[in-house]
Amino acid sequence: MAGRMDRDPRQGMAASVKIPAGPPGLATFWKVLGPAYLVAVGYMDPGNWATDLAAGSTSGFALLWVVALSSAMAMVLQSLCCRLGIATGLDLAQACRQLLPSAWRLPLWLLAEVAMIATDLAELVGSAIALKLLFGLPLAWGVSLTAADTLLLLALQHQGLRRLEALVIAMVALIGACFVVELVLLKPDWVAVAHGFVPNPLAMGNHQQLFLAAGILGATVMPHNLYLHSSLVKTRQWPDHPKARHWALRLATADMAIALAMAFLVNAAILVLAGGAFYGQGLPLVTDLGQAYQLLTPMLGTSLASLAFGVALLAAGQSSTITGTLAGQVVMEGFLDLRLPLWQRRLLTRCLALIPAMATVLLLGEGATNQLLVLSQVVLSLQLPFAAVPLVWFCGQAEAMGNLRSPLLLQGLSWLCIGAIITINLSLLTSLAGSLLF
Repeated sequence: MAGRMDRDPRQGMAASVKIPAGPPGLATFWKVLGPAYLVAVGYMDPGNWATDLAAGSTSGFALLWVVALSSAMAMVLQSLCCRLGIATGLDLAQACRQLLPSAWRLPLWLLAEVAMIATDLAELVGSAIALKLLFGLPLAWGVSLTAADTLLLLALQHQGLRRLEALVIAMVALIGACFVVELVLLKPDWVAVAHGFVPNPLAMGNHQQLFLAAGILGATVMPHNLYLHSSLVKTRQWPDHPKARHWALRLATADMAIALAMAFLVNAAILVLAGGAFYGQGLPLVTDLGQAYQLLTPMLGTSLASLAFGVALLAAGQSSTITGTLAGQVVMEGFLDLRLPLWQRRLLTRCLALIPAMATVLLLGEGATNQLLVLSQVVLSLQLPFAAVPLVWFCGQAEAMGNLRSPLLLQGLSWLCIGAIITINLSLLTSLAGSLLF
C-alpha cells in the first residue's frame, strides 16, 4: 500500500507523512489527523456565511434542519472520498479520467472548473468584505488585493504539508472561538433553536426558502472538497501490513467526522446568530455581511461582537483560499494530467473569479456582493451531482475497490443523498423557470 500512496500531487509539499508501524494508537491518529481540516474550512467559507446569514435573518431558526441534513450528507460523501483514495490510490479526478468513458472527461472537468471559480469567488468577496469591515478598505481595493494572496500560498507551499495543516487547524479553532464569543453574548433561546432542527420540508414550497435551502446545500456539500479529500488521504504512507488499508480508512473517517462536526457547529452558529440577533426584531431585512457587522454591536451591546465577526470572516476567507487552490490543482492534474505550479494555478482561478466580482462591485454597487455570494453557492449546488454521482458509483464497484467496496447500507445512504441533492436542484430550477415565465 505504501507504494500507492507515496506520491503527493501537490508540488512543493512533502511527499508523504509516514505512519508508525504496528496497530493504530493515539500516536498513529496524531499522524493521520489533518487532511479533513483542510476540507472542513471549505464548509465554513464566506459563501456559507452569506447563505446562513440570509437564512437566519429571513427565517429565524427554521432552516437549521437543512444545515444539519446537509452536514450529514457531507459526512457520508466525504467518507466515500476517504474510501476511494485509500482503496484505489486514485483521487476522484484521476478516477474519472481512468474509469469513465473518455467522452465524459472534458465535460466533467469543465463543470469542476466552474465549481472552482464559484468557490474562489465566494472566498475573494468574503475576504474583501472582511478587510473593509476591519480596516475600512474600499471593497474594490479589497477585491484587487486578494489577488496578492498568491504570494502567501507560495510561501506556505514550501513549509511542508504538516505545517500547512497546523495553520489551517489553528484558523478553524480561531473561527470556532469567535462564534463561541458571539453565542455567549447573544444568549439565544435554546428551546427555539432546538425546534429549528425539526425537519419541515413543507416550508420548501416557499420560493425564497427553497433558494436558500439550495444555497445551504451548495455551501455545505461542496464539489471541490470531494476532489480534494480523495487526494489528501493519499499523503499518509502506511507500513506494509495486511490490515493497513482498513486502519487507514478507519482513522481517516474518524478525522473527517471530527472536522466536519466542527464545521457543522460553526455553520449552525452563524444561522443562530443571524436568527437570534436580526429575525423578528423590527429591523430592515438583514442579508448583508456588512449590515450584520454594523448591527451586532448595538444589538449585543459590545463592539467585541462585531470584532469577533470580522476576524472570523477574514480567517474563513483566507484559510478556504489555501485549500481551494489545492483542490484546483488536484482537478487539473487528475482530469488532464496537466501539472502547473501552485502559484500559476492560483492566479488563473483567481483572475477568472475577479471578473464577476469586480463587475458586480463597479456596476451594481457594493450592496450586490451578498447576493453574488449566495448565487455562487447555488451554482455549487447545481454542479454537485456531477462530482458526487461518479464518487458514489466508483465506491460501489468491487473491481476498483476490492474489499473496501462500500457496504450496501452506505451505498443506500449515498444514493439517498444524491437523490435529495437532485430533487432540491430540480425543484429550484422549476421554481426559477416558473418565476421567469409567469
